[in-house]
Amino acid sequence: MTTATVMEPAPPAAAANGRRAEKEILLHSREYTAENVGRSWAYTLSTFAILAGLVTAAVMLPEWWMRLPFSVLAGLTSVRAFCLFHDFQHGAILRQSKPAEFLFFVFGEFILTPPSVWRETHNYHHQHTAKLVGSHIGSYPMLTPAMYAAATPMQRFMYRVVRSPLNMLLAIFTVVGIGMCLKPFLRAPAKHWGGLLSLVLVTSLGVWSGMNSHLDAYLFGWFIPMAVAASSGAYLFYAQHNYPGVQVADRSSWTFSGAAIDSSSYMKMGFFMNWMTANIGFHHVHHLNATIPFYRLPEAMAGIPELQHPGVTTWSPRDIVAALKLKLWDPEKHEMVGYPH
Repeated sequence: MTTATVMEPAPPAAAANGRRAEKEILLHSREYTAENVGRSWAYTLSTFAILAGLVTAAVMLPEWWMRLPFSVLAGLTSVRAFCLFHDFQHGAILRQSKPAEFLFFVFGEFILTPPSVWRETHNYHHQHTAKLVGSHIGSYPMLTPAMYAAATPMQRFMYRVVRSPLNMLLAIFTVVGIGMCLKPFLRAPAKHWGGLLSLVLVTSLGVWSGMNSHLDAYLFGWFIPMAVAASSGAYLFYAQHNYPGVQVADRSSWTFSGAAIDSSSYMKMGFFMNWMTANIGFHHVHHLNATIPFYRLPEAMAGIPELQHPGVTTWSPRDIVAALKLKLWDPEKHEMVGYPH
């Protein structure tokens, strides 16, 4: 009597770098997408309550030197609120909630980030980040030394402007005011009417404040917090995809999981900044699966082996300078480099 040979199932395909197949990694990430709705609401409502308290203090305190610290803290808390807005747009928290949709719509209009514009540009960014050609929408543009040399003087100048620290410092005007409101509205008025609404809303608020001798309240209650939030967010977004060791691929070799694991950073932060940024420093985890709630990103990083050796950056001056020096992708060296001398 003969016995049949039992065939063992073939192991899952692995990439040349030893990782599991992309499909398996993505399936694993779905384990962390389950939301605790009560927890999401608790984080959302407490964040907006804290933000309201800080803005009230920044507006009501009698002396400017008392107001300023609360104004800056309001700006940092606005970054957290924006990250919750960002998670909602991805469907990571408070999915299909009409009250949350209304809350985040109003918030988006006040911070010069209309939801329709953010969804359009940011969803494109997730699908095309770290591609050598086509990743500029919703992100910082990227050229090779050869492409930079072939560009016109005006194109090189504009490229330098967009990737400059000054652009990030003035992000309230350039990145959000022009980039998120004015240009999208002019391009598609019917679709992005929220861009015009946002500009009219914050401008009218400023004019009304000035006409009623409340310009200082506008300055400390909206402008300074918004300037802090926009500049912090602009650099944070830059460092998440422009850091030493980042990889860029052409369209033929680009993969979704590779763009998350090899081209999105993990920004190490302490408890304070992790709270202020709602764990967005776990950016490589977020790019692998944008529907993971922000409070589960650390759990997902700990549970998915491929996410445990990311490119790391921090808020230290040394790391900021190192990131800002990266301007062009050199396909021969397989690394980001500075401008040619």
